Amino acid sequence: EQFKGKYGRYLDVDDDGIPYRTIPGTHATHGAFVTRGSSRDGYAVYTEDGDAYRRNVDRLSRKWDTAKELVPQPEFHSNNEHQISNIESKSSDDSSSELGNSKLGVVYFGTSTYAAVEALDLLAEEGIQVDAMRVRAFPFSKSFREFVDSHDRLFVIEQNRDAQFRSLMMIEIGVDPAKIVSVLNYDGMPITADNIFRQIKGSIDKK
Repeated sequence: EQFKGKYGRYLDVDDDGIPYRTIPGTHATHGAFVTRGSSRDGYAVYTEDGDAYRRNVDRLSRKWDTAKELVPQPEFHSNNEHQISNIESKSSDDSSSELGNSKLGVVYFGTSTYAAVEALDLLAEEGIQVDAMRVRAFPFSKSFREFVDSHDRLFVIEQNRDAQFRSLMMIEIGVDPAKIVSVLNYDGMPITADNIFRQIKGSIDKK
């Protein structure tokens, strides 16, 4: 309804890096396009023009930045109370109210979620208070960075040998590697709460 002029599949009309897409059949003459995987301009037309290529690559950078606040946001909580097993009901919109005053942070995601939550209960029983962040999407949002910056040590739970998520944190937002403690499991079995608990407590006891 608001369309005027010629449709451009890769035109960034509102400067957020995300071009508008059309739905086939919605208009008799507008919206259809043919594109290709090689270099193209804003109208999806093949080009070898360097400026057109640069504009499209810059647009992708803006799209990445826009996506950071559009993807599902992290969930935050603390184990200073033992009622943390229902974390899925906590809204990320008011996540700051769920954090305690600990300088220790636990970062987890994916299939390690329930083992991580149980491990936090085990830590609480030992009097070890930590804040926790469940990551739900990538790229990392502003709230992800704020959590990282507000904690002195971060225990990052991963189910792979190479600590890939740790590397991602260092590459994407420049986290000091000295503050990250990897909690890894790669024996082919799902990570357990006891495994997480022992690794985190063992690291804390060494300090």
